[in-house]
Amino acid sequence: MIYHNHHDIVRSFRRAVVTLAALALAGFSLVTASAQDATPPASRVTEARRSGADIAPPSTTLPQETATAGQTAAVLAFEGEITDVMAASLKRRIEAAQRRGVDVIVFDMDTPGGLVTSSIAIADMIRELTNIKTVAWVNPNAHSGGSIVAVACDEIVMTRSSRMGDSQVIMGGPGGAAAVPEELEAKAYTPVLGDFRQSAKQNGYSHVLCESFVLPDREVWWIEHKETGEQRFVFRAEKLKLVGTDGDKPPKGDSTKKEAEAKPDDTAAVATSEKNDAATVYEWKLVATYFDAVVDTEIDTVQPIVPSNQLLEMSAGEAMAYGFNRAIVRSDADLEARYNLGLITRMSPTWSESLAYWLTSMYVRGFLMLIVMLGAYVEFNTPGVGVPGLVALICLTIFVGAPYLTGLADVWEIIILLAGFVLIGVEVFVIPGFGVAGISGIVLVLVGLLATFVPTEPGQTFPIFIPTMPGTMRFVERGIITMLSSMGMSIVGMYMLSKYLPKTVLFRRIVPANPTPSEVLVEDPYRGAARVGDVGAAQTVLRPSGKALFGPMLVDVVTRGEIVEAATKLEVIERHGSQVVVRAV
Repeated sequence: MIYHNHHDIVRSFRRAVVTLAALALAGFSLVTASAQDATPPASRVTEARRSGADIAPPSTTLPQETATAGQTAAVLAFEGEITDVMAASLKRRIEAAQRRGVDVIVFDMDTPGGLVTSSIAIADMIRELTNIKTVAWVNPNAHSGGSIVAVACDEIVMTRSSRMGDSQVIMGGPGGAAAVPEELEAKAYTPVLGDFRQSAKQNGYSHVLCESFVLPDREVWWIEHKETGEQRFVFRAEKLKLVGTDGDKPPKGDSTKKEAEAKPDDTAAVATSEKNDAATVYEWKLVATYFDAVVDTEIDTVQPIVPSNQLLEMSAGEAMAYGFNRAIVRSDADLEARYNLGLITRMSPTWSESLAYWLTSMYVRGFLMLIVMLGAYVEFNTPGVGVPGLVALICLTIFVGAPYLTGLADVWEIIILLAGFVLIGVEVFVIPGFGVAGISGIVLVLVGLLATFVPTEPGQTFPIFIPTMPGTMRFVERGIITMLSSMGMSIVGMYMLSKYLPKTVLFRRIVPANPTPSEVLVEDPYRGAARVGDVGAAQTVLRPSGKALFGPMLVDVVTRGEIVEAATKLEVIERHGSQVVVRAV
């Protein structure tokens, strides 16, 4: 961040006035002469790129961006997996940068990609910034969804060792990451390809190369007009029409398979090219070399630059040669020099956004679910309502509330959860036994909890839907793994608690131990007299109850039904608290 004080500004202004006055006459002739010069090659390529043509710029280091001195810039940290949490954070920071009135927004990118819907949402936000220059600073990686965001920016700059590309849509499964099934390709690829094409048209990138980010069956060739030097990126069929088969060398040992798998239009183009090669003089040729400004040397071009069954992934030098990377930027100082910035403000996620991102991670949510289950278990096994139940309730609130606040979950998931808990409560406290209400409640709770892991797919309005997009299926898989892991660990935890918790000092303080038989006995009203085996005398007729004297103590006694006359000797045969059972001796 750069600061200036008042005196420095005054002195700089005075020096600037003197310098401009001294150079005015000398500069006038140079400006006039420059205005009459022909458009340089770099400008021609820039205009061609803006017109939408698939033309590569000259393989040279690009000049410094022309900008008004004293421009302000906001650098937005763009790190980690792309999710709805990151999209919400970037939206807030973009709006804050707009309120500050910045001239340039730089996205400092280091991302492996992430959710397709979130990536496209961020790209839409960037394309709407028509009054602010947007720059994607690939530092050091922008893969998958990161490339979607980078291409949406007005300009891309990269560090020397950075890479971008490889944006194929994948889906998770039991065997790990896998390609999208053929029946789902149209649904999965259409929004991604549409977004890339829109950005390519708006910012002058090759739509052919953008498609090769996503689709592995796009074989891309780099060709050049022999006279004008115009360069293009074309698919195989177009290359065969413009260049012929010259230099077309399929992978070793794969020519037969290649011809067998060729598309109909490719096969026709191959046959036509082979037939006409001898008699036709083609105006186009393959680009043989390109200048890599990063290593400052000319490099032989390997054609095709994107082989079939591969995706385009570019180094900084390749991205510059292909027209994506506009400059090598190593630090904030390079940003200042390139865009003539007077002030750079770094805008990072707030602590609450970082906390929300942390709370929605797979491991934290699994731990929260574990605490919920263990807290509920302890609460149901101890009298009253205490600390374990309160802890379980707080963890459940965080488990559901964090994804709701970050946009990952919707209000429908909360409604479904509450409905499930109500049905379980009705089953436990109202309806005898366990039946439809209890089972339905459990199902609703499980569905509601799992739904908090799954973002909404584009076009889905009903709260519960069957996921079809690969990215959504990955979140479903993550939710199932998290919940099953938590349940498994909770079973182990419940066993440990039942075995060792009652022995702990803390548990004994919360839940007193069961009393011994001697502690629950009622105080003896006869002070040790009239115990089993003692002998006394009846003082009244026992019909069958009456009074008897045992030593000096007069005791209420009862027989087993027989009538006993007064003054009869008695023996105590049973004693139950204050009840004394006797028989005549």
